[in-house]
Order: sequence, then structure tokens, then C-alpha cells
Amino acid sequence: MPAGLPGSTLVQNLANPSLGNFVIFDLLSGPKGSPKDRDVDVPYLGLPAGTGFAASGNASTGGLSTGIGFGSPPIIGLTAPDSIKAAGFSDDYTPGITKPDGTASANSTIMYIGGGKSDATGAPVPYTAGWGIGGAGQGGSRDAGAGPAFTGFVIKLVTATGAVVTGGAVEAGYSNRSGLALVTGQSVFGSFGTASAAPA
Repeated sequence: MPAGLPGSTLVQNLANPSLGNFVIFDLLSGPKGSPKDRDVDVPYLGLPAGTGFAASGNASTGGLSTGIGFGSPPIIGLTAPDSIKAAGFSDDYTPGITKPDGTASANSTIMYIGGGKSDATGAPVPYTAGWGIGGAGQGGSRDAGAGPAFTGFVIKLVTATGAVVTGGAVEAGYSNRSGLALVTGQSVFGSFGTASAAPA
């Protein structure tokens, strides 16, 4: 089921919510129509559609394969980069994508055992694009791009070099969706303004 945002109505959550608290989710399940968004009629054991598991018409928080426990708060600081390290993160950390050595993973094995999908023989064939942790809320939309296979917006740990209002740019391309204003030297998981790649 696609991610639901606290503060958005049911109608908004079933469409493309952006209101309420910032929520993080797996980019392969949180956006509407993403590969692991399975709120659809699923035939069971070959039965015709509608005789198996019926779509609930609900939204959830999306799958959180990793990154549980943080969103766009927390606000970290004032003393970046030391405060970032003290909080257990690294500067420019992109959840679900950045490896412990600070480089980006080439595929989705950092998110899922085996990479999250396999071929007809059962051999792992990890995603090479479109995975990671995204977020929506505080004015940031859940879904992006052309449907029905929507994509989302990744988050990244960014640091303010001046005062940043809620919704303002913290670093180029990354907005403050924490719901609180930032001051110089504070860090937050900013929401990227460009849609993630289509899952592949």
C-alpha cells in the first residue's frame, strides 16, 4: 500500500498527499503504483481477479526496510560536521543508498537481502535504479513523475549555511521538510526536489 501521511485526509492519501508530518518510506513501496505497492486485487492460486485478496483502498506508511527511527526531524546541530558524527551519521548520508564508506551502492543489496527481486530461476537480480528511502509531508509530495508507476523523492543529510524556513532550500535541491526553521550549522534530512529514477 502506498504511504499515508499523518495530517492528510484519506482522499488525499489515496491520491498524492503532501500535508502533515514528514514521513519516510521505501521508494519501491511508498509511492503509488511503485513495484512493491500491492494494494490491488490479487487472484489466489489462479482464481479470477476479485475472488482472491481484494484491494483495501487504504494507505499505510510504506515499507521501511531500513532507516526506521528517523525522518526529517531529527534536527542535528549546531556544530556540523561534529554534531552529525555524534548523532551516528555521516555528512551527505543518503539513507538506503550510501554505504558505510560514504560511497553510493551500485544496486539495491544495501536495502534488501538479495536485492529485492529475482529472475524466474530464483537468482537475485538487484535493482540498479530507483531504490532508496524517500519522504513526503510538510508540503513535499509523495508521488512524482508519470503514473501509474510513480516514483518519489530521496532524502539526504544536509546542513544549513544560514537561516532556513520550513520548505526552504537547505542545500541546492534539498528542502527543509522538518516543520521547524533551521539556523546556521544545523543539519536535517532534506527532501530532494527531483524525482527518483524509475525502478529498474
